[in-house]
Amino acid sequence: MKIHEYQGKDILRKYGVPVPRGIPCFYVDEALAAARELGGPVWVVKAQIHAGGRGKGGGVKLARSHDDVRTHARNILGMQLVTHQTGPAGQMVRRLLIEEGADIKKELYVGIVVDRGTQRVCVMASSEGGMDIEEVAAHTPEKIHKVFVDPTRGLTNAEADDLAAKIGVPAASAPAARVALQGLYKAFWETDASLAEINPLILTGDGRVIALDAKMNFDSNALYRHPEIVALRDLDEEDPAEVEASKFDLSYIQLDGNIGCLVNGAGLAMATMDTIKLFGGEPANFLDVGGGATTEKVTEAFKIMLRSPKLAAILVNIFGGIMRCDTLAEGLIAASRAVSLKVPLVVRMKGTNEDLGKKILADSGLPIIAANTMAEAAQRVVAAAKGGRQ
Repeated sequence: MKIHEYQGKDILRKYGVPVPRGIPCFYVDEALAAARELGGPVWVVKAQIHAGGRGKGGGVKLARSHDDVRTHARNILGMQLVTHQTGPAGQMVRRLLIEEGADIKKELYVGIVVDRGTQRVCVMASSEGGMDIEEVAAHTPEKIHKVFVDPTRGLTNAEADDLAAKIGVPAASAPAARVALQGLYKAFWETDASLAEINPLILTGDGRVIALDAKMNFDSNALYRHPEIVALRDLDEEDPAEVEASKFDLSYIQLDGNIGCLVNGAGLAMATMDTIKLFGGEPANFLDVGGGATTEKVTEAFKIMLRSPKLAAILVNIFGGIMRCDTLAEGLIAASRAVSLKVPLVVRMKGTNEDLGKKILADSGLPIIAANTMAEAAQRVVAAAKGGRQ
């Protein structure tokens, strides 16, 4: 789950990380009122979407007067902001952050992720703040410094100070950098985040260390422990199909292909998608129905997949362990009739009550294409997709 910059800064503020004063807004008049409330000669008008690269796309503007604030707010609100993370379609801007200006002397980078290799939290920092960290990693990896944190100790003073020194924080500002680094680590750890990033973390002219940006993503599996974070969810920033799928406990991710996939188990779903591509097809989605594919779930899954105008065929690939194949077959038949399915449906099922499930499908009278192996199923659905919607 992702949140907006201003929401991330609210969290960091609670953990002692210095952030600029700012006010979120939804309307131009609110933006102007926010600038007046903040006071000062300079403000930053920032688009709030769940994507990086907003400045390069025209979503971050400096304002030196109230008229500038009004103009920038009017231009940014409602714009379709395109960045390297949104794709060519972009994302509509519905929220702004009006923030006080900052005296930037130097821009730094700091980010935290879980490193699977060491099975520890990795704190990364670089002197190259304000840039895409991927570019720094690709061209000057020596400028990225890492600490793999012992979870029993947390980020120690010595580790924080060493990291700060390596990215060019002067000794006089080291205590302030330590507060920011340790606060970011604690926020990451206690909120079950999967990513916490400040880019840029700035040094000001008077030696302060301030988080000028904030990006936080959270482990969806841990959200049950954090209702306060769930409350920050912005459904306007998420794919409508994925939002709808979550209501029925379906793990769904929209892709760009034309072959819908309905599978039980994430590993089998990934293997199914790989097999489709192996035989020249393109998956339209990742869809894991889990261990209990009820008729309602299958029906909703079909409805969600059918929303894609590109969808030309559907492949159902099920291993009947917890879920019996005959139960699934009955669900597929009911779902197909409920949605008046018009695209080819290829079904491959293995496991408990497999023969009974296949007989139920064969006796249904529906034009279901059966397959015995994954390779056969992939080949048949790729061939069927060439015919498209009927």
